Amino acid sequence: MGKGIKIIIADDNNNFCQMLQNYLQSRDGLNIVGVADNGLQALELIQTKEPDLIILDLVMPNLDGLGVLERINARTTMARPEVIMLTAFGKESLTQQAMMLGVDYFILKPFDLDALAKRISSLMQDTTSSPPRAFSSSSSLVKTVVSRHDLVSEVTTVMHQIGIPAHVKGYLYIKDAILMVVEDVSLLGAVTKELYPGIAKTFNSTSTRVERGIRHAIELAWERGQKDALKRIFGYSMNVERQKPTNSEFIALLSDKFRVMSQVS
Repeated sequence: MGKGIKIIIADDNNNFCQMLQNYLQSRDGLNIVGVADNGLQALELIQTKEPDLIILDLVMPNLDGLGVLERINARTTMARPEVIMLTAFGKESLTQQAMMLGVDYFILKPFDLDALAKRISSLMQDTTSSPPRAFSSSSSLVKTVVSRHDLVSEVTTVMHQIGIPAHVKGYLYIKDAILMVVEDVSLLGAVTKELYPGIAKTFNSTSTRVERGIRHAIELAWERGQKDALKRIFGYSMNVERQKPTNSEFIALLSDKFRVMSQVS
């Protein structure tokens, strides 16, 4: 495919890159023009291919994602591509640095491939409908266009589909966490420092109890919940028969779905 959105994938996991390339290449309007397994190779591809968008892993050999971002921002002669950064939890300080360097969107591993494709489409539509952008330290492109009432209703529906019992405290904690992250994506970079304490304050609880409550609710969903719904929501990113997501992964994946819903092009 010679036309469409030109994308470079940069991640040191070759199997993951191949899977992602195969999936995105099968989507109309997406053209994978290069795959890199380290930061220096990514920079070479960016220079020669001039992509519209980069899917960039935070942790890579030779030059990490932050280093790649710094080099991109230092260029003055070429248009700056959109940047989707892949990251995992436990890297809160690095995530904050990436935000300051102008990442357009974070994808938390594991993630849903369909949600990623929708995010790419949303980012590129925002770009084509807006004047060329200067460097910005803001990573959030979220524009909420559904009412909070509608969002709460959608979140409640999905949680019922998954099979999280409404009477357990973790149910309320998870719902609040999703709503908070949809409104402020930066909370995904500060789960233990800001997200849990914020929920605890709302429910007159403690961060430790919030964390345990969410963990208990997830375990109940995996033990007694609807397997078909779990596979549909988490199937791209993990084997739901063998693996339960961490609290952070669970919140990130569901929040990502609702952030996609809450955007317009």
